[in-house]
Amino acid sequence: MLVPPDAASWWLAPRRIFDGTAFRDGMALRIENGKIAAIGPVTGPAPVVTSDHIAAPGYIDLQVNGGGGALFNNAPSVETLATIGAAHRARGTTSWLATFITDAPDRLDQAIDAVIANAGANGVAGIHIEGPHLAPERRGTHAAQYLRPFDDRTLASVKRLRAANIPTMLTLAPERIEPGTIRKLTDLGVVVSAGHTAANASQIRAALDEGLRCFTHLHNAMTPMNSREPGVVGAALDSDAYCGLIADLHHVSATTLRVSLRARPKPSLMFLVSDAMSTVGGPDFFELYGQRIEVRDGRLVNAEGSLAGAHLDMATAVRNVVAKLGEPAETALAMATSIPAAAMRLDGKIGTFVPGAKADIVLLDDALNVRDVLA
Repeated sequence: MLVPPDAASWWLAPRRIFDGTAFRDGMALRIENGKIAAIGPVTGPAPVVTSDHIAAPGYIDLQVNGGGGALFNNAPSVETLATIGAAHRARGTTSWLATFITDAPDRLDQAIDAVIANAGANGVAGIHIEGPHLAPERRGTHAAQYLRPFDDRTLASVKRLRAANIPTMLTLAPERIEPGTIRKLTDLGVVVSAGHTAANASQIRAALDEGLRCFTHLHNAMTPMNSREPGVVGAALDSDAYCGLIADLHHVSATTLRVSLRARPKPSLMFLVSDAMSTVGGPDFFELYGQRIEVRDGRLVNAEGSLAGAHLDMATAVRNVVAKLGEPAETALAMATSIPAAAMRLDGKIGTFVPGAKADIVLLDDALNVRDVLA
């Protein structure tokens, strides 16, 4: 394990550096007071720590439901956030959105209280509220009894988060809300994402015009593309919006992932998410809405055999993109660092090695296995 020196300013000189977009060789990172100060040749009298590994920004996961045996929906507290954060940090994820799926309004209030009280600790970079304003026919594992139309209570919740300067993503079905709602949310600084939606392409284009910024776990729980109706998937691929992908090869096939990556008009709009549940770093089963969910052959399934979240961490997703999809390591690493940071408007703060960014660093071997984490 690499031990940083007891100094306010020091150099990390790894074998290679991935800076968030590209590899840079023969360079070192100057770290001052926990932030990146410079990237370049070692200069000056500050201590130098060397490493035989690749240094990359810590992974950023915009959809984390649980880890370490804890699930945020089941126990929305700071203690739960600490448990989840530790489980994912050990696997290379240093920043994540605490994800709270469809539930009772009072439970959502508890989740918001916890994220505000957590005050950015435990790697929590913000909150992802997934639901409850979803299409019943595309709800997936979300409990039908908690689905509801967009209302003043949700608006008050996101206003409270933004007043506390908490980065906030809200996944909703655009066809289930009133025109103007997305614009109202984006004006508050909320990242609005389309997911669990039965919309057609025309409805998605209208949402994009209002400020829709993202698509939640592309291909899953949304209308597919066909010959005459592009659906949510076709409209998403043909847009300038960001798209999250679950690259466990269970939610989306390798072929579909490859085609999706190549179909975008801009290459830097696709990012990885884990959609991780409590089984990452924890027991291989848990309860959600009183129903047992368990890992079977690497898949998280409910009693009916339907997918219910993912048994996945970001490091595995990155390796899958390289080993199973045949993409360059630069592509996979950017999808786990600088691109999700940009999707949440956190670029320059995390996910990249630029002066002023947080010095969250993951050390990787050539197979992209996590060997150490500095955060």
